[in-house]
Amino acid sequence: MNPRNYFEILRKELVPALGCTEPIAIAYAAACATRELGQRPERVVAKCSANIVKNVMSVVVPNSGGMKGIEAAAVLGAFFGNPEKKLEVLAKIPPDQAAEARNIILSGLCAVELLEGDEPLYVIVRVSAGSHSAEVHLKGGHTNIVTILKDDAVTFAMEQAAGPAEANPFANNEHELKNIVEFALTCDYAEVRDLLDAQISCNMNIAEEGLHKAYGARVGKTLLGDGAGEVRTKAKAMAAAASDARMSGCDLPVVINSGSGNQGITASLPVVEYAKSLGVDDERLYRALILSNLVALYQKSYIGKLSAYCGVVSAACGSGAAITYLKGGSYEQISDTVTNTLATASGIVCDGAKASCAAKIATAVDAAILGHEMAMNDSVFSSGDGIVKDNPDTTIAMVGALAHGMKETDRTILNIMLNKAGKNL
Repeated sequence: MNPRNYFEILRKELVPALGCTEPIAIAYAAACATRELGQRPERVVAKCSANIVKNVMSVVVPNSGGMKGIEAAAVLGAFFGNPEKKLEVLAKIPPDQAAEARNIILSGLCAVELLEGDEPLYVIVRVSAGSHSAEVHLKGGHTNIVTILKDDAVTFAMEQAAGPAEANPFANNEHELKNIVEFALTCDYAEVRDLLDAQISCNMNIAEEGLHKAYGARVGKTLLGDGAGEVRTKAKAMAAAASDARMSGCDLPVVINSGSGNQGITASLPVVEYAKSLGVDDERLYRALILSNLVALYQKSYIGKLSAYCGVVSAACGSGAAITYLKGGSYEQISDTVTNTLATASGIVCDGAKASCAAKIATAVDAAILGHEMAMNDSVFSSGDGIVKDNPDTTIAMVGALAHGMKETDRTILNIMLNKAGKNL
């Protein structure tokens, strides 16, 4: 791959987001629909794919006064969101507007419908006032608007989407991981230093917030206990604490990876903690973060944005690879770290965005650190050990196949979650 493409991937993917990205995608679509309508809505209808429903049910929408769910995201976005801010569409919404949004929801002005079909990430928001309406279709990406309608006439339509080979930014060949490692170790990292500085700053800030306040199940605080802890514990605790805060509606942004704040947290904070512990210089930290982010993104290119496969495993693989680099590991040891992590933690399922994501992050990071330690001792799981194949790129591809084969698992998870509310998918 042309090295320039790796920079383009990082610039596209490492962006700030406020709150869990699935409710924020709904809010963004709603805000864009209101902008197209040109006046305050009188009615909002949000239609969401099953995977969007799964990731919105149990997570607190930021600046909502503690509300959860599709209605909260759609109403806040439609009435008070700033579409120019994209994934920070709900930034700086004051408490009085959150209270007004709650009243709008209670008045029944927002309806929610399930979108059938195979597209995991799909949102349609329709707003109306009097005889006028506007509708926004968002598909395949958290800010990827494909269609806009005004009074049922199309005002914007994205060109036909690229085919699978064109849409995937990675070559996905048997040398892709090696190419990524070589790029991370030799590129002019100054080209993306601003992105990495933002990732370090934003993600560390929300981690500190999670450690010092009672968010969610306080997984990070539990791991850290009363002391600073060894670096292995600190790496898990900081990533978990950031997720604790984020899943509970903290209004601090994170820099995401693969469309996910939890994955952005997992791909960065353990690397930062190991870099601090080792006392490495800035260049080595930046190169480690480039490696971690690209390894995570490469794996997700096979899996897709949303699935039943927990994405923090991919992000933890990135962290593990970067930690091995920071500790002086060879390419073979970096690739063995990836293999070991995938062999250990690929069974974690995604049952939506919620407080327990923090614990899954800690579990995945622990598996990655174990994978790193094994690799540094020249120990790696062999081809034929479950999903492990004879090279890391093929193993990564098989994990993608595993994720795509979990559609029935995904449906079962969704039914379990929806049945709690007396609903069926």
